Amino acid sequence: MKVALVSETAVCPTTSGARLRILHLLLPLAGRHEITLIYRASTQAEIDATRAELEPRGVKLVPVLDPVPAKKGLSFYARLAANVFSSRPYNVASHDSPGVRDAIRRVAAGGIELWQLEWIAYADAVRAVSKAPLLVTAHDVVSTIWQRHHETARGFLKRWYVYQQWKKVEAFERRVYADVDCAIAVSDDDARRLREMYGARRVEVVDNGVDFAAHAAIERRPEPRTVLYVGALDSRPNQDAAVALLDDVLPTLRKVYPDVRLQLVGRGPPDWLTHRCQRTSGVELHADVPDVKPFLARASVLAVALRVGGGSRLKILEAFAAGLPVVSTRVGAEGLHVADGRELLLADGPRDLVPAIEQVWDDPAGADARAAAGRELARSRYDWESLAGRLERVWLDI
Repeated sequence: MKVALVSETAVCPTTSGARLRILHLLLPLAGRHEITLIYRASTQAEIDATRAELEPRGVKLVPVLDPVPAKKGLSFYARLAANVFSSRPYNVASHDSPGVRDAIRRVAAGGIELWQLEWIAYADAVRAVSKAPLLVTAHDVVSTIWQRHHETARGFLKRWYVYQQWKKVEAFERRVYADVDCAIAVSDDDARRLREMYGARRVEVVDNGVDFAAHAAIERRPEPRTVLYVGALDSRPNQDAAVALLDDVLPTLRKVYPDVRLQLVGRGPPDWLTHRCQRTSGVELHADVPDVKPFLARASVLAVALRVGGGSRLKILEAFAAGLPVVSTRVGAEGLHVADGRELLLADGPRDLVPAIEQVWDDPAGADARAAAGRELARSRYDWESLAGRLERVWLDI
């Protein structure tokens, strides 16, 4: 088939869950279909890295060098203020690139048989130029994230603004998902939301996954009392989780384990988080690392302190495949086929992660047993190769 994918981000370097998903689902399918990837890049380095990974596999690349506006400075707050008067949510407006829309028009002229969007902002652009079936990947149900932001926001003005964004995103998602030919959810929970809340005509589940072989090959050399958190630190949910670890988890653990270390690993941390980590003893911030595997090898526990989020967490699957014990909030493990005490330990909120972490350290045999169960789950259900086959079956059926 002639398939076009449209992404709001480059695929490489793989510094986010969305990038990992797009890359690892593309690789097995690239040799079997004629695939064109239209994507928005922030730097020439991203274009070069994506080209080096995908061009040898036969993927036709159409990059658009158009950096997404930075989420800092006076201009950022001016854009937020201006968005009050727009019917479109800020995250849609800021990711809607005229260059990407032009690329969609040019690629559509080549007779595309199937479109897959990795972000809902371009659904109208595709519908305007092509009658081919249109799929949208719901990496998250974004309105659910904004709803949870509203539930945790402090201050009247911030809560009011977040509420407005929540409702705008909800309306936008409802319109898009009710129109497209198929929505691809990353979990059963998200699939249910898309059907029941947004009237999606057809929803298929293709879970997030993991490169099992690569992560299972990690040689674990755990360092005592090392707590790891991995996530894109330019996103609000991961920033909130980092703050919860700094405020609620680390100080309490330190009362019992003075030598505890917290490692935060992820791309694009804001300046305020960098400064906060620099001022806090026992905290290491590792930004924009090329590979998280060395951190998975050395940590003694992965602590997923998410209070806000959607979709399903690739960070947990990578830890499972590596044999790293995991503790998580229930929100953090949403969408995964796991059970408390079987593959990991679950907590209602970040503060409740403390006894779970202590249990990992005080009962290593139990932690090893859960880690082994997590590894088997990653192997049997979440390997990218089998998930790519599931996506291909959806393509063919549509």
